[in-house]
Amino acid sequence: METITNFWNHFQQNNFVFLLLNEIPKDELKIHFDKLIEILHQYNKDLDLIIKNKKNGAELIITANGNPYLFKEVELLVHHAPVIDRWKITAFLQPETKLTKYENGTDKPLEYYGITLRISEMYFIPLENPNKPTDLGIKVLLKNYIIHKDNPRLREAVYIHIEHLIGEKSFANDIAFIEIGQFEGDNENQIELYNLKSYIDIEMDN
Repeated sequence: METITNFWNHFQQNNFVFLLLNEIPKDELKIHFDKLIEILHQYNKDLDLIIKNKKNGAELIITANGNPYLFKEVELLVHHAPVIDRWKITAFLQPETKLTKYENGTDKPLEYYGITLRISEMYFIPLENPNKPTDLGIKVLLKNYIIHKDNPRLREAVYIHIEHLIGEKSFANDIAFIEIGQFEGDNENQIELYNLKSYIDIEMDN
């Protein structure tokens, strides 16, 4: 319990630094970030945090990086979060609700260890496991798979994109297995990746 209290006390005392992210020199910000992460890791070394700044405040997201074994740890930490003015404190990455940028192809590419991917250019095909018919699997299709297929970080990069898109809990609980392959052009079985959440919701209702 002490490590939880320490984390929230530290965050409360320094929250204005993270609220003013854009106005603070990068090197100074890094010191504050590293310290906050260090205190979070005293509670659990495998948790992470994301800060999103908005016009009238900011959001602190505590994430287990998609690891279902750590979900209870995240929930406990957030359960004890204090109320801090202008802050929203959230457990887990939440599903992306604004899909227009993907539909219009105006989303920014996300770069991860030299791998550049855009959700608007990614597709998936649902896969079935004959031995476990209730398991939902997907094959993610990338336009530049051939370029990155030998990169050991590729799977991680794809996972992070999907997690940000459908939310951490759905990523961990609803998808049983993921394959990755090359996008070959139009195919009637392909579905835009940004529609994955609604596809899962329909499947879960059936």
